[in-house]
Amino acid sequence: MVSKKRVAVLISGGGTNLQALMDAALEPDYPARIVLVISNKPDAFGLTRAARAQIPTRVINHRDYPDRTEFDARIQEELEGADIELVCLAGFMRILTPGFVTAWSGRMLNIHPSLLPAYKGLNTHARALADRAERHGCSVHLVEPALDSGPVLVQGSFAPGPDATVEDLAAQVHRLEHRAYPLALSLLASGGVTIDAAGQILIEGAPGPRILKS
Repeated sequence: MVSKKRVAVLISGGGTNLQALMDAALEPDYPARIVLVISNKPDAFGLTRAARAQIPTRVINHRDYPDRTEFDARIQEELEGADIELVCLAGFMRILTPGFVTAWSGRMLNIHPSLLPAYKGLNTHARALADRAERHGCSVHLVEPALDSGPVLVQGSFAPGPDATVEDLAAQVHRLEHRAYPLALSLLASGGVTIDAAGQILIEGAPGPRILKS
C-alpha cells in the first residue's frame, strides 16, 4: 500500500491543472491524494471540478479580509484543520506573505508558464515571442518568498514554430503543464526531491530539474 501525502490545492479559476492533479491521484500507486481545494473566488469553476470528484472545498474570499496577513492566516487555519502535508498553487492569483511561504518551505509547489528563470511575472508567451525564444514551456518549482522563485523540479519544453502566436504557445504550454505538475507532485510526495549541501536540487539523486519535451 502506497503511503499518500495529504494535499491541498489553491485555485482562483478554471482549475485545469487541478483536474490534472486529481486525475493523477486516482492511480493506486500515486503517492499523493487531493483532500482539499481552496479558492479565493466563489465562482471559480475549479470548485465545481472538485465537487464532482467529491473533494471538500472552501471559499476564502480575499475581499473579506483587511490585509494579506489575515487572509493567509485564514488559509493556514483550513490547512491545519485538514492535516495538510503539501500545498499546490494551481492558478492561484494571490501573492502570499513571506511568513506563510516560509511556513510551507519545501512543501509548497507552484507552476509558472515559462522556463524559469526566464520570464518571471506576467505575459510570458508574448515576451517569449518578442524575444524569438528558441524554447518555451512551463516550470514547476518549490515556492520561495520572491516572486516565481525557488528550486525547479520539472520543466516542460518545446520549440515554438516560426509562425506561432500567443494563443499557440498558451495551448502548448497548457498541455505540458498537465504532464509536468502531476510528475512534480509525485516526486515531492514520494521523497524524491532533496537539496544538497551546495543548495542544488536533486531529483531522485540526480541534478534537477526533470525535463519533459514535446
